[in-house]
Amino acid sequence: MKNRIEVYDFRFRPVGYGHYQVTYTSPKTKKSWTCVTSDMPLIDATKNSDAPKVKDLNILKRKCKEFDIA
Repeated sequence: MKNRIEVYDFRFRPVGYGHYQVTYTSPKTKKSWTCVTSDMPLIDATKNSDAPKVKDLNILKRKCKEFDIA
């Protein structure tokens, strides 16, 4: 069975005006990646959405893996 990405795989923490620290934890491996983003349209499409799209969640996951600060 394939693990589908969900908003619950992410933790959002505000770190300043218009900035969020986002941590993605893989449901399969339990490995985590952390990044800081100011991309508010993406945050609105994921964290602040009632039903976030898988496409937006994958974009945020890719951003976390690319700009890992941990």
